[in-house]
Amino acid sequence: MKQIPNARRDFIKKSAMAGAALSLPLYSFNILTTPDVDDEVIGHGDFKYRVHKSWGNLNPSATPVKNCHEMVMDSQGRLIMITDETKNNVIVYDKSGKLLTSWGTEYKSGHGLSIFNEGGEDVLFICDPDNKNPKVVKITVEGKVMMELPDPRKIGVYQPKQRYKPTETAIAPNGDIYVADGYGSDFILQFNSKGEFIRKFGGKGDADKNLKNAHGVAIDDRDPNNITLLCTSRVENSFKRFTLDGKYISTIFIPGAYVCRPVIHDQNIYAGVCWSRMKHLERVANSGFVTILDETDKVVSNPGGTKPRYKKGELQMIIQDSPVFKHGHDVCVDEDKNLYVCQWNAGQSYPIKLERV
Repeated sequence: MKQIPNARRDFIKKSAMAGAALSLPLYSFNILTTPDVDDEVIGHGDFKYRVHKSWGNLNPSATPVKNCHEMVMDSQGRLIMITDETKNNVIVYDKSGKLLTSWGTEYKSGHGLSIFNEGGEDVLFICDPDNKNPKVVKITVEGKVMMELPDPRKIGVYQPKQRYKPTETAIAPNGDIYVADGYGSDFILQFNSKGEFIRKFGGKGDADKNLKNAHGVAIDDRDPNNITLLCTSRVENSFKRFTLDGKYISTIFIPGAYVCRPVIHDQNIYAGVCWSRMKHLERVANSGFVTILDETDKVVSNPGGTKPRYKKGELQMIIQDSPVFKHGHDVCVDEDKNLYVCQWNAGQSYPIKLERV
């Protein structure tokens, strides 16, 4: 089993009383003033990008957004985004930023969006962590519901009053569905393709196998002979790796970065960073960026953040360096390795494009 770096052990000790991410202290001031300019270049090494801040801008009176939570690209090259705006929960762009269509009025807290190719057809999975009606649905790209997963409180997996607020899904090659209960009880819930419960793992606690704000989950299939599961433990500034049957393997510690879901593309991991921290456990408002890891799980670029620096094999703290983003929430990668960044709590802003240079 991979040894935990001293820096991460110290961080976990300090975070033992932190609880969920939403309970951490959050400053209300903006540490930097966001520039209203395009064509700024950010990033490091081979992963540098030209910023196109107005790429996804639409008419807010016709197609409004609250929080642009997540985005995926379908097999036709369309960019599909989930929001929590019930006038149009799902917005579909082409790669030029043109609006193709929008739909959905029922996802009050629309948050997680995953895509899976099932028999040659694209299907979506939407997570809605709404307080009154949390749910995970399998849906067509046109918005037709195909299946809704059971609420774990109603099938004996959770206690009736236990908190359940799903934030993300990942679909295994065999069709198994992994649900991250990121705003609820921090378990990863595994279902088969028919929606039948298999197991749960993770959960709250201080052991390596536990999760603190299990905000995201992804299938890591970069090694086809050793497919694993990457789970976000955002309060711990970490991704945690598990086997597909829920056994803990190792931790990727990214100090200073409150990472959202991991996005696997080719041999890299991409993630939006919602906040960075200046000291101890203090998150700073409007301090997000993007982080990129290579095939060895080493951070190689932080667009909008400080350059990654390793000392004696341990990654040093990363914070925001350029105020391009407020709260990075998700990253979508196209075939040219351009990035499309969705944000939470960013003044109802639309997604930003990062053009690879």
